[in-house]
Amino acid sequence: MMADVYSTYKKRDDICDAVCGQEVSRMSRIKCMIQSLDFRLIILLFVIIPTLFVSIYFHGQKVTYFLRPIWQKPPKPFIPIPHYYHENVSISTLCKLHGWTVREYPRRVFDAVLFNNEVDMLTIRWKELYPYITQFVLLESNSTFTGIPKPHFFAINQARFEFVNRRLTYATIPGGSRKGWNPFYEEAYQRVALDRLLRIAGIEDDDLLIMSDVDEIPSAHTINLLRWCDGPPQVMHLHLRNFLYSFEFNKEHKSWRASVHRYQKGKTRYAHYRQTDYLFADSGWHCSFCFRKISDFVFKMKAYSHSDRIRFAHYLDPKRIQKVICRGDDLYDMLPEEFTFKEIIGNMGPIPHSYSAVNLPAYLLNNVEEYKYLLPGNCVREGG
Repeated sequence: MMADVYSTYKKRDDICDAVCGQEVSRMSRIKCMIQSLDFRLIILLFVIIPTLFVSIYFHGQKVTYFLRPIWQKPPKPFIPIPHYYHENVSISTLCKLHGWTVREYPRRVFDAVLFNNEVDMLTIRWKELYPYITQFVLLESNSTFTGIPKPHFFAINQARFEFVNRRLTYATIPGGSRKGWNPFYEEAYQRVALDRLLRIAGIEDDDLLIMSDVDEIPSAHTINLLRWCDGPPQVMHLHLRNFLYSFEFNKEHKSWRASVHRYQKGKTRYAHYRQTDYLFADSGWHCSFCFRKISDFVFKMKAYSHSDRIRFAHYLDPKRIQKVICRGDDLYDMLPEEFTFKEIIGNMGPIPHSYSAVNLPAYLLNNVEEYKYLLPGNCVREGG
């Protein structure tokens, strides 16, 4: 039996050698070459390797993020500062609970932001903080961090913010970057300009300065506490409850970039990175990509510093975006940005739905019909 099989293969090879040695067509030569290859080698060359390249092209970013614990160490842990609050507890008692002392009069507070197009979030933020802010400071550019031209959205909607007019320092700045420049350079350029605008607004030593993006909203009672108490660190990050798309999708509480500073002339610089090890617990809300219209999602995805995450054009498809929002999935189809395999695997998949609307900004709950899309059970967006 084995002899017969060997004879058959021998004859095939002999015939192939004879044909390939003649003047034959190109297709015949290719057939001869294929017949002479080992089957396993064919599978490797024409199935496994192409599949590998396609997988890397479509999912290489996921592989990189999954392997992050191998090539990047986690950052130094924060020093948490416990946060005590109840509406029926006096400021003097709250200061004492934190190990601080109550002041004779409150510090002045400046709230400074760079503005893109988050009109609703800015309204909720300023309504929340209004009773305790001395001066609202807002800087707006005519281009995004990625160099895309844009209108001055705040100026267009300024009538909505008449309630802060007496306390508002507003300025515009021309975009400093060209298309293709590093968006982080443009972001830094605008933050330096915001430093100058703060000085124009009249900030002085020992005033409190809130540094955060528009959608990183400190709670009013947090700011009131900090303005009345002596003893908090000079610089302190705020640990915010972290939401995505609306207050229905509550991510892990890992939003920490917002910060509060006791201003020091010549030392304090407006920034959005880690500036201290101190983290004040449960200090507000971070509602990322919380927009009313699908077109606003598309604009933000193109505009902000991580626009390179748009790896494929279909990521911007309105129907896809709407489905992603209602499922609580990632707009960029990315794995969680974590530093341990346990956290990466544990946070894979959609964010679980939350049906709690407890302890949200007061203005939001007092104007439910206007901001219904931000509350649980209302994931459908305009234009979706």
